[in-house]
Amino acid sequence: MKKKNILFLFADDMRYDTIAALGNPEIKTPNLDELVRSGTSFINAHIPGGSFAAVCMPSRAMLNTGRGLNHLVDLGHIIPEEHTCLGEHLRKNGYITFGTGKWHNDYKSYARSFTHGAEIFFGGMYDHWKVPVYNFDPTGEYPNVVHDVMDPGYDNLMVPRRCDHSHLGVHSTDLFADAACEFIRTYNSDKPFYMYVAYMAPHDPRSMPEEYLDMYNLDEISLPPNFYPEHPFDFGVREVRDEQLLKYPRDEKLVKENIRDYYAMISHLDASVGRIVKTLKESGMYDDTIIIFSADNGLAVGQHGLLGKQSAYEHSIRVPFVIAGPGIPRNETRDSYIYLMDIFPTLCDMLGLDIPSSVEGISFKSVIGNPEARTRDMLYAGYADKVRSIKDYTYKLIEYKCKDLRRTQLFKIDEDPWETNDLSKREDMQPIIHKLRAKLREHAEKWDDFNSDEGKRFWTEYLTVEPDEWGF
Repeated sequence: MKKKNILFLFADDMRYDTIAALGNPEIKTPNLDELVRSGTSFINAHIPGGSFAAVCMPSRAMLNTGRGLNHLVDLGHIIPEEHTCLGEHLRKNGYITFGTGKWHNDYKSYARSFTHGAEIFFGGMYDHWKVPVYNFDPTGEYPNVVHDVMDPGYDNLMVPRRCDHSHLGVHSTDLFADAACEFIRTYNSDKPFYMYVAYMAPHDPRSMPEEYLDMYNLDEISLPPNFYPEHPFDFGVREVRDEQLLKYPRDEKLVKENIRDYYAMISHLDASVGRIVKTLKESGMYDDTIIIFSADNGLAVGQHGLLGKQSAYEHSIRVPFVIAGPGIPRNETRDSYIYLMDIFPTLCDMLGLDIPSSVEGISFKSVIGNPEARTRDMLYAGYADKVRSIKDYTYKLIEYKCKDLRRTQLFKIDEDPWETNDLSKREDMQPIIHKLRAKLREHAEKWDDFNSDEGKRFWTEYLTVEPDEWGF
């Protein structure tokens, strides 16, 4: 029997709570809403944080290899041959593999992963209206390099840019959706396909066709309950590029404008998802296709006084995850904890394929059909050498270490999902903090964090402080 096709739609910087059907009444996502109704949504999908400011690079490496944060090479920029990629594994098992959009890792791992492709962007971010992209190179070399003046209004600094063409005036979201639709329309193989459509949206610079901005009235945009003009303390991210997009203290109107623009970009992305799914239905292949929608990380956009994703708060480490298709329960949700790195082994499980030995994720296939099932009881996360966190289904502990800063936060996450009430100073919470600190160290060992460069810097100082001194 022919294996099922796979369509993987992957957003950039899209937070977990930005789909209307999953509880956000202010955003407009009719096509993602339909996908939610057609499948099963995991409302507790996560990344384990990031090793440096460009969180999306290690996140995408984890997704495509199924490996943990501390077992990547060069922070995820390089995916070596011994780390099998998802597309590469499917390709070896008879799939035609197609990639379009952002590949924030090395071009050699892209070449191993895909037999076909179009409009390929090797990089992190760019102007959405003139993305430097490659045509698919069957040799896998992608040799062409052009000169690019980064900021012509201020200097003449030229940098090498890997690409062979650009489409001035075509938004990245439409560019990649067009390539995906063209692949579907012209597909004529008896083999199953794997399509990886990696958007650059809603990552900034937040621009989109005006019709999507017009969908939102600024007066109807709410500030989140955890909006702060500034983060309560400096934990070493104030100078990160993301945090420099608005000055301190954060102005309420400007934050609302950023939220509006963020939502408008997602609505534009949503429309492109609708186009791709519609083309799939018209092709007659929809009923034989597993569709996945997810994102590489979240984004604060004003929450906790932050703008970016360089933290262990929910807005930064939780992402949307929806799976639909043959055999998938319709219009159901799952609250089981999963990581993006678990998708690789789960698809292998669903398709009856072996799981490569380099994969470290855990299959959650059993959870798809059983809402009571669990694959993970706790989640470990962190950011660079500054933050580490652990959470179960009730509490979340966050520990900060930055220069002279020593800080602890504790949130009762089941009752305080916005993380506004820090319980760490309460005497009755100290036994819980003590227990979670022990779990934090246990998971750090499991994740090999003591041996990573960032982990060594964090834990060397963390372990020199007595527990009752930490955060007081």
